[in-house]
Amino acid sequence: MNNTPSLLRGGALFCTLLLSGQCLAAVSPEEAAALNAGLTPIGAERAGSPDGRIPAWDGGLKPAAPKLSANGTPVDPFAGEKPLFTIDASNYTQYQEQLSPGQIALLERFPASFRLPVYPSHRPVAVPDAVRESAARNAVSAHLVNDGNGVEGFAGTLAFPISRNGLEVLWNHLTRNRNPSFRLTTDSAAPQKDGAYTVMTTQQYFTRRDAVKGMAPDQARNILYYYSHLLTAPSRMVGEVVLVHETLDQVAEPRLSWVYSAGQRRVRRAPTLAYDTAGPTTAGLRTADSRDMFNGAPDRYDWKLVGKRTLYVPYNSYRLASPDLSYDSLLLPGHINPDATRYELHRVWEVVATLKPGMRHIYSKRHYFVDEDTWAILEADHYDNRGELWRVGEAHSFYHFTGQAAVNAMEITYDLNNGRYLASGLTSEQRNPFDFSYQASASDYSPGALRSKGLR
Repeated sequence: MNNTPSLLRGGALFCTLLLSGQCLAAVSPEEAAALNAGLTPIGAERAGSPDGRIPAWDGGLKPAAPKLSANGTPVDPFAGEKPLFTIDASNYTQYQEQLSPGQIALLERFPASFRLPVYPSHRPVAVPDAVRESAARNAVSAHLVNDGNGVEGFAGTLAFPISRNGLEVLWNHLTRNRNPSFRLTTDSAAPQKDGAYTVMTTQQYFTRRDAVKGMAPDQARNILYYYSHLLTAPSRMVGEVVLVHETLDQVAEPRLSWVYSAGQRRVRRAPTLAYDTAGPTTAGLRTADSRDMFNGAPDRYDWKLVGKRTLYVPYNSYRLASPDLSYDSLLLPGHINPDATRYELHRVWEVVATLKPGMRHIYSKRHYFVDEDTWAILEADHYDNRGELWRVGEAHSFYHFTGQAAVNAMEITYDLNNGRYLASGLTSEQRNPFDFSYQASASDYSPGALRSKGLR
């Protein structure tokens, strides 16, 4: 059901459509005033649902609240709750209006074991002052350029808090709040059909352009953020490093990427680390542009905003980061252990991306469901070139009090055809996986720094 609020359906908020079919104008100051009234500071509906199942937003959890577990991850503030009910293969038709096609496919693919435990809904995501101020500025200044493949008039976080088309929703996912700079230590695994798996450990570094130490405001203006990761396990892969300079307009200036191979002991450009290239360390189960559910240039697809609806989505997934959870108990054949998951009813933006005529990609269509409170993609359905549902992505996230941002406890890509999956972003067996105190200079993200990282 399309539940797009009248505020966003009204003609006053629809801009003039150019030949490209995409809106280019920012909203007016009068329209942006909704961010201090009926909408949250980043554009979600403040009110709860009429039936009370989705609560009103009350500002989120306060920074003074955090308690940390033994591995440095937040203690689950909702640990005492029990599921309201469980959706499985025997009863999913009762709930299918609030399930994604991918969730239904997983219930049908694994009828004896896959299920969705549904808990009470909570809206814990707070909005830091810097994000609030950035979103307010961007609402009246940010606009799409180059047929929607770039953004101008944008700075900081969240380009389009009042979104009016599919590309603006996508750009909100790409520019959402995830803390200006951080270092992560995470694990990933791609279990075989019998459940056997090898853990790969990665140190990841992320810094927004405006958070780089010593970066002048007019320097590297087409850079959105800098990212690198270093493999530290297994031993055969230790020392492999990837560096990415993520550009705002990747059609005007493609993503800049480099790799360092410990075996070859040299740095080389990696111009193909984009689109449907198999992502590194993914066992061929995830494309490069599916990391973080979607990243990179949107130019190969037409993006349609279907509207807003309610959906049972992974949410408040603190349990997945708990040190009490072992990978052996979590990583089962076919899918993760559903007893460790938590689903809640939330409002999401529904966006469909259809491959443009003449463009190439292994996915002919992509179906995204974007959380209204974070602008993060939580569910993603990927269709092959026959139009058949092939892969399903899920982001199991939680609000990190210290980082003041929603982070993924795990990101999963399920392959419906071969029955395997990739689980990345695992942290429950790591100690202090999230470091939000990390600061970096431009030299830390230079190609010259790759070799020294790989030799550590």
